[in-house]
Amino acid sequence: MHRTTFVVGAGALCLALISGQAVAASTSHLPASRPLGQDLPVVDTSSEMVEEAVQTITGNLTLRQALAQAMLRNPELAAYSWSVRAKAAASLQAGLLPNPELEVGVENFGGNGEYVTSDNVETTVGLSQLLELGGKRSKRQAVASLEADLAGWDFEAKRLDVLTDTTKAFFAVLANQEQLVQVESLAKLAEEFLQTVNNRVEAGKVSPIEASRAQVELLTAQIAQSRAQADLEEARKELATMWGDDLATFSHVVVEQEQVIPPPSLEKLLPLIEQNPDFARLQTEEDKGGAQVALEKSKVFPDLTVGVGVRMFEETDDEAMVAGISLPLPLFDRNQGGIAEAKATLNQVKYQRQAAAIGLRKTLSNSYRNLSLAYNEFKTLKGKILPAAEQAFEAAGIGYRAGKFGFIETLDAQRTLFGVNTQYIEALAAYHQARTDVERLTGTSLDEIRAIETKP
Repeated sequence: MHRTTFVVGAGALCLALISGQAVAASTSHLPASRPLGQDLPVVDTSSEMVEEAVQTITGNLTLRQALAQAMLRNPELAAYSWSVRAKAAASLQAGLLPNPELEVGVENFGGNGEYVTSDNVETTVGLSQLLELGGKRSKRQAVASLEADLAGWDFEAKRLDVLTDTTKAFFAVLANQEQLVQVESLAKLAEEFLQTVNNRVEAGKVSPIEASRAQVELLTAQIAQSRAQADLEEARKELATMWGDDLATFSHVVVEQEQVIPPPSLEKLLPLIEQNPDFARLQTEEDKGGAQVALEKSKVFPDLTVGVGVRMFEETDDEAMVAGISLPLPLFDRNQGGIAEAKATLNQVKYQRQAAAIGLRKTLSNSYRNLSLAYNEFKTLKGKILPAAEQAFEAAGIGYRAGKFGFIETLDAQRTLFGVNTQYIEALAAYHQARTDVERLTGTSLDEIRAIETKP
């Protein structure tokens, strides 16, 4: 007797209905971009035209051009983009049905007696399907989808980090450019002053010692000029690395409009920390914790394996239906530890979110204080101190040539002017440093906030 058994899993009965349908992942797990820099193009790792689309800038470089370069070509940002794609693919995988299993078995062969021939061989061919109970598949996919959302938040945080770092690097170049202009101007003034002193020495009006001291001032200014040039080149390279270049191809950085504006009130800024992607991410993390708890609870329900089929008897040409089920008994393992762990992790994230809110408010307050101090210092230096120092130096130079002021008074006026200029540039750099920090924390440009405040 030769008997063949066909067992078809219940879940596999609908396999033919769904086998031709493609399962698509979510189109995007990226959150809505924060207002800061949302009008800039962002790296698209699916495009092979990114490098060709970005033009090498050889002339003047604006802040917007620098930010656009970084958004399109920053390698770290591109890596985060691929992370989002990987998590989206994992979310797709988590929602797929388990595959049916094909089983083939041969019995009653290779024996003796009546089993020495193949007449009594029994061959069983079957398909079985695992049925996940308790909504495990949907809950598993929910967790995986939230993990992809978290990757999206990480990408958004990195996007703001790249914007912040590029902005700081841009203004560092601008400050070094201004510093070089100042020391070049100082060197020129020192050279002109030395010529004036030499003329007075030749006329017998002052001691040759003053010429020697003026020569020292000129050499000191020239050394400062060389150092400023080296600092500028280093800052230019640092900016170029933001879009993956080893060398800077641009000539100068330029600002298109006045970049120093009065800071808005702290009360206007504090509510905006909810837009910070590092903080907003924690809400998704909390949602994921809740989904993980639900998934762990669903594991209490054991999965069922079901088989249905037809058995055919060749000797009698008869047929009969067969069915079978397999169900684990949850006597000892009811996933108690998994549920407790998921609940503990969820509570941890809730407290982390509270701590993050406190920490962000504190950090924003400190950055705002630095911004206000830098703005006030810059405003005072530009409006009062720098003009007064320039007038004092000009008057000292005229007075020295006329013999009304001595060498020391004129030299002090020159040094004061250089010190004030340096302080002015440092205050400008500190303002942009603090402003960029505030914009990163709030995810919003101060220009947008000021526009809303001044709108009638």
